[in-house]
Order: sequence, then structure tokens, then C-alpha cells
Amino acid sequence: MKQSQQIVLITGGSSGIGLALAKKFMENDNTVIITGRNLSKLKAVQKAFPKIHIYQNDVTNDIEVKILDDNIQEKFGGIDILINNAGIMNLVNAGNENNDLQKQMQEIEINYNSPIRLLHYFLPQLKTSNNAVLVNVSSGLAYVPFAQAPVYSGTKSALHFWTKGIRPQLKPYQIKVVELLPPVVDTPIFDNIGAPEKSNFNPMPPKKLAKLFWKDFIKGKEKMTPGLSNQLKLMSRLTPKFIFNQMNKQPIPKI
Repeated sequence: MKQSQQIVLITGGSSGIGLALAKKFMENDNTVIITGRNLSKLKAVQKAFPKIHIYQNDVTNDIEVKILDDNIQEKFGGIDILINNAGIMNLVNAGNENNDLQKQMQEIEINYNSPIRLLHYFLPQLKTSNNAVLVNVSSGLAYVPFAQAPVYSGTKSALHFWTKGIRPQLKPYQIKVVELLPPVVDTPIFDNIGAPEKSNFNPMPPKKLAKLFWKDFIKGKEKMTPGLSNQLKLMSRLTPKFIFNQMNKQPIPKI
């Protein structure tokens, strides 16, 4: 896998996993573009890292994504690497009829529909690259669902299988498809998890995840299951009921 001189687009890149990956690519002499909905956060990142390029963008909006595609094509001549990282996680009690339905639909839109949308619009750019890579950031929860976040777990499982499904379809166009399945990472997305439950997952620092990702990325690996994710993958095959029960001793969120 080519390590430098690539143009990289990362959605949800103003914090957490996205920002950690952005730093790693910049450290290795790549041009990095990050997107996010919060302009102030994006500007703060750019102030700290002047070489990074920022675009305020809502990945759930077709028009905004198409404009982003046009702007990047005009300014950079296209991308080499697309990293679908934007995501949200909500704790949901499916037994509560007063749940906010739109909030759950938005979670599906961001976590699952948006990677499909981004690939659709940026596919022509990837096809013109000599080193095209699509990276989908799913989750170790694609193997074993976390009952307190059923919608999140479902979207990551769907993203996992979509990634597997498109890999052979994009191969004839020399577009490499990579899936990163992180364990619980110490990012704002998991702030809603209570302290006892969160400590059971032993969150990984984003910087460590980025380091592990880069090690596998330059080797050309197509699937990366760092830390606890690798255990979840193995246990979901060997003892699926046991690992599910271990993960979900308190299945109903305290919200």
C-alpha cells in the first residue's frame, strides 16, 4: 500500500478516530481533507494543524455531498483514499414507546446510509486514482451487538456486510476496500455509556488505534480488528451466546 503523497478524505475528522487517522496520514506526507458538521471544531483542528484542509459538510445531505465532491475535484483533482468514519451512537431502550424515532432514523442515516452515499459520489474520483482505497470504519460490535445501543450495533453490522459485498465488485476497478473494526475507543461517541459499563470495555486511546491501523494499512490488510474486536470476532464464532451475555449484563440503558 502506498504510504505517502496521497489525497485523503476523512468524514467525521474533527475529533476521535477520524482526527487520529488524519494525524497519522499527515505524519506520512499525505494531503488530508476532513469534514464535519461543526465548523468551530473544524477551525480549531485547522488552527492546530495548519496543513489540514477542512470542509463543513453534512454526510446525510445529498446536495452537500455532491458539492463537496465538486469542490474537491476542482481544488485537488480528486482523491485517492476515502475514509468513511462519521458516526454517532445513541443508547436506546426499544421497550420505551416514547423513544425519539427521528433520532434513531438519523443514526441509521449517518452510520450506514452515508458511507453508501459518499462512495456513490466519489466513485468516479477513486476510479481515476492509481492507488484508490476505500476505508469503512465499522465496529467490533458488528460481531457482538451491544444491547444498550441496538441501532448503532445494527448499523455497524450492516456496514460490515456491505463492505464485504462491495469488495469484489470494486476489485475490477483497482479500488482496494478496507474495513477497520475498532473496539471501544475513548472518544465522545461513547460518553453516554455509564462508568461501570464503559470500564468493562477498556476503551482504547484514539492515538493507539491509529498506530495499529497504520501498521496494518501499509501491509495491505483488508480487515483490521484491533484489541477487543479480535476477541469479539473469535468468540462470536466459538461461543456466541456466552459472549453476548457477557457483553450485555445490563441490556437496558439508564437514560
